[in-house]
Amino acid sequence: MHPGRWFLAVLLAVGTSEPCCAGPLHAQCRVEWYFGIPCQVVYESLVSQIKKWTTMAGCTMGGQRCLYKLKSASVHFVAAQHTTPFKRYVDLINFRLASYHFFACCHVSAMSVSETWYAVKDHGTNYCNLYNLMEGSGLTEARGYKEVTSDFLCTQRSSANCTVY
Repeated sequence: MHPGRWFLAVLLAVGTSEPCCAGPLHAQCRVEWYFGIPCQVVYESLVSQIKKWTTMAGCTMGGQRCLYKLKSASVHFVAAQHTTPFKRYVDLINFRLASYHFFACCHVSAMSVSETWYAVKDHGTNYCNLYNLMEGSGLTEARGYKEVTSDFLCTQRSSANCTVY
């Protein structure tokens, strides 16, 4: 089948003529963060926070600040996973760190994706997987902190309540 016809067939099957306007078709989140601090500091803060939240201890009040698992880490890339405490859904997380302004600043591209293939709506959980680590580590208070994302990039981000999810 010609690629253009395949795309049209998918649009007709989905029932919309406006592709990509409602956000991702799978529960996921992509965030860009900028910091006026070196990537080494961002890296150490993220890895430390992931290691602090490996047990159920942070979930006692119904939140999701627990059950993170560090998969791999270097100053340029951090891979982890988060398991939701009650339904045990697994989300895959990664952070790519890139220095700029002569290594004085750091740009972080982060992604969280639901491992469950059929997950479409997540009530902002994938956004919270990322944001909770930033906030918990204190990076949201770092010099030059800036976040760039949207509902288009993060499933249900605008309705996320990261103290619960």
